[in-house]
This record gives sequence, structure tokens and C-alpha cells, in this order.
Amino acid sequence: MTMNIDILTLFPEYFKGPFSESIVKRAIQKGLVTIDMHDIREFSTNKHRTVDDYAFGGGAGMVMQIEPIDLCMEHVKRSRQFDEIIYLSPDGELFDQKLANHLSTKKNLMFLCGHYKGVDERVREHLITREISIGNYVLTGGELAAAVVVDALIRLIPGVLSDETSALSDSFQDGLISAPVYTRPAEYKGWKVPEILLTGHTERIAEWRHEQSVLRTRMRRPDLADE
Repeated sequence: MTMNIDILTLFPEYFKGPFSESIVKRAIQKGLVTIDMHDIREFSTNKHRTVDDYAFGGGAGMVMQIEPIDLCMEHVKRSRQFDEIIYLSPDGELFDQKLANHLSTKKNLMFLCGHYKGVDERVREHLITREISIGNYVLTGGELAAAVVVDALIRLIPGVLSDETSALSDSFQDGLISAPVYTRPAEYKGWKVPEILLTGHTERIAEWRHEQSVLRTRMRRPDLADE
């Protein structure tokens, strides 16, 4: 099954870098995912292609208008039915591994990237199905947040990673931080790899890694350990 991702944005060129390298690039080349950018400005009915205006009631900052967003969405919807239409917002539900796992099972996803002071509230009330935040801070726009979410879920699609078990052992998959990892050389400047990892004893190594994950989580992310 191919996942189809459509991103509505004022800056489609923004995504050329993140989506033309590494794992996302290989996923596209394998035909496991398609990613299409749609310029909201192209759906402006204003001769100057403006997509924002002053907020009713006054106040600083501009607001993205509902009309070009709606027209852009209607255009994209002609191609397929969407499982989720997601608005990247500072006050959306906090993105985590559980949500990434959930979204990775969907076939068609649409992302709306906001800018300025955000979008007309009627967009949020009537046109989107979900709001997601990648953290408790404000970005210049939703493009970076969209890139983060898309990257996190694409790597979970079967066939994207050469070793599909790799994603299953990532941090947060089981509510824990990953155990420390090592590679050659076994000793460097007197710093040695834990002896257990050199024994080849699979079960004991698995037990050690789990113990380390629990310990790290308690020390570094007690908020996760308390869940």
C-alpha cells in the first residue's frame, strides 16, 4: 500500500531539502509514499495573490484567510478521500510515538501549514479533522512541524527501513528511552564497550538493554517513567 501525503503551504520550496534526502527520499523512490506540495497562494482570488488579512477586532499580526485554504483543499480532495486533514498548531495534541504509529497506518493524509497569527478559526472548526503540535513553543510556520511529523511516520511504513525491526526498538516505542549503543572499536582511548555486549549471549544482552532502558528513562525522563 502506498501512503499519499498532501501538504498545503505558502512555501512549497521549503520541503525540497527534508524530503530529498535519506530515508524519506528512499521511501519515495521505492513507491511506498508520495508527497505532493500545494501552494495555497495559487488559490487566492485576489489579483495580488494575497492570502492573509487583518484580524477582526484589531490586534497585531495577520491571519490566513479561509477562502484560499478551502479552495486549495477542495482541489486536492478531488484526487482522493482523506483519512485525516491535519493542521499543525501550537495548541494541538502533542505529537508522540504513539500518534506516529497510528498515522503510519493511514493511506491518505493532508497537512495544513499555518503562518502569521494562524488561520481563520473557521478553518479549524469546519475543514480539518485533527490538530497536532510538536512542542510547547511557537515556530515561524507549520512547515517545519509538518516535516517532523511526516519524517516520523514514514520511517514506520513497512519496507521503508532496510531492517524493519529497527523502528520497533526506537526510543518511546515501549514507553522507554533506548539503551546505549556501541560499535567498533571495542576499546578507544581506554574507554571500553560493556563486556556483556561482546559475549554473543542474546538473552542476557536483551535483559541488559532492557535494564539500561528502564534506568535511563528514570534518570533522564522521569515524566515517562511515571506514566
